[in-house]
Amino acid sequence: MEKENREGQAVPKVVFKTRKDNEFVDVSSAEIFAGKTVVVFSLPGAYTPTCSSTHLPRFNELAATFHAHGVDDIVCISVNDAFVMDAWKQNQEAENITVIPDGNGDFTKGMGMLVDKSELGFGQRSWRYSMLVKDGIIEKMFIEPDVPGDPFEVSDADTMLDFINPAALKPAAVSILTKPGCPFCVGAKQMLQQQGLSYDEISVGQGASLRSVRAITGKETVPQVFIDGEYIGGLDALSVHFKTTAGKIVAV
Repeated sequence: MEKENREGQAVPKVVFKTRKDNEFVDVSSAEIFAGKTVVVFSLPGAYTPTCSSTHLPRFNELAATFHAHGVDDIVCISVNDAFVMDAWKQNQEAENITVIPDGNGDFTKGMGMLVDKSELGFGQRSWRYSMLVKDGIIEKMFIEPDVPGDPFEVSDADTMLDFINPAALKPAAVSILTKPGCPFCVGAKQMLQQQGLSYDEISVGQGASLRSVRAITGKETVPQVFIDGEYIGGLDALSVHFKTTAGKIVAV
């Protein structure tokens, strides 16, 4: 059965059992949504593959861009308890996301999105969807198609951001291969920071080696920098890159 699109309706009025300072804290729908513009994405469960590899990380990555376009908060709701949701957020380093445990499925049921996953041993869980909520009223919903499995086609962060502002500039994806004690690596990271760019750092000796650097880049030195899938190179190459692309790289 196709899930109901509830655009124009109010979000369900429920109380969530969250955790703060090792205590249970009741948080109402009104506290989350009243007077705010909130992006919500809901998913089948914490720690599940698509949720952990793509859905949550991309919303976290684009959080600053969402905020720059009028979004006050990004909320992830799942039919899990507070302990699981908090541990998952910490594991994912999703500091830009507010995770809300819908342990009893009250909110999800009120949205008409509660589905039976008993065949997987999950019990009742949420269908995957996202929505834009303004002052408690649902303005837009992206609901995954009602097909077998766990489709992930329209509830992603990029689709939501494109709806809010199709012209929104998204942050560059930057990775840098480094080695502890390398002054050139320090210089490259400082250069990236001066450009307002955040980056993922892969340090040789932490699950990688210079052999890995050579296999990936064909070079035997660090740093080695990649921006939006493009191999830039070391510190000097990075400096040249910024001089030739001034004003074209989008910071976080």
